[in-house]
Amino acid sequence: MKAIKNYLFLFTIASVLVALDQGTKNLVRANIPTGGTWLPEGWQNLAPYARAVHWHNRGAAFGMFQNGALVFTVLAFVVIIAIIWFYHQIEPNDWFLRLALAMQLAGAAGNLTDRLLFDGTVTDWISVGNFAVFNVADASITVGTAIMLIGVWIMEKREKQARAESDSQNGLETEPHLSAEDSI
Repeated sequence: MKAIKNYLFLFTIASVLVALDQGTKNLVRANIPTGGTWLPEGWQNLAPYARAVHWHNRGAAFGMFQNGALVFTVLAFVVIIAIIWFYHQIEPNDWFLRLALAMQLAGAAGNLTDRLLFDGTVTDWISVGNFAVFNVADASITVGTAIMLIGVWIMEKREKQARAESDSQNGLETEPHLSAEDSI
């Protein structure tokens, strides 16, 4: 029962994000010709800054490493298997890592779905300024990585604080203090 509850969070978050990713990509493929751009009517002033486009990518997130479709297909399978295998080992209270891995799983699965269905090609559609065109799956991977880094930083800070409190309770000084004689 604990294992089911443990994985329920992972698969629920990942499923919602994959559905959002695939749903938006299907809308783009159905309504914007390849290479085309779309903005809601009356929003043309946003065109240089934000727009929906229909773009194809055979590389990694944000268009890096073009023509690496086979490598990234295999890598996505490895990442998905590793996340599922590793997930049960995470402490139940480590919500940052749990959320981060769910988002990374979703990103890998969303782009893998495209690669398997569309001959190694991923549909990208979010265009912001001069930044590379990306999709919900790419954003999930990136935001998941940022959440993981923030979580590691917070946990390290908490552990350092706990060590300092423990040392002070045990009578150990955490920082050296100069005596009156040392300062002369």
